[in-house]
Amino acid sequence: MVRHGTRGGRLMTYNFDAERWLQDQRALLEAQRGRGELNEEELARALDELDRRYEEMVARLDGSFQLPTR
Repeated sequence: MVRHGTRGGRLMTYNFDAERWLQDQRALLEAQRGRGELNEEELARALDELDRRYEEMVARLDGSFQLPTR
């Protein structure tokens, strides 16, 4: 994902792949389950929380990045 914003006439760009972030976070939780650090119930709760965080993050990323004006 690429977002653009301007500050003082300069174009600023950042890249963030929200889907990749989600995949990485899921893999970390699955690894914790594999090591016995989470049981099935804890994993399910953690995945639900992760999905909630992902949806909130995607909503914030929707649109152009703008620095606050003073």
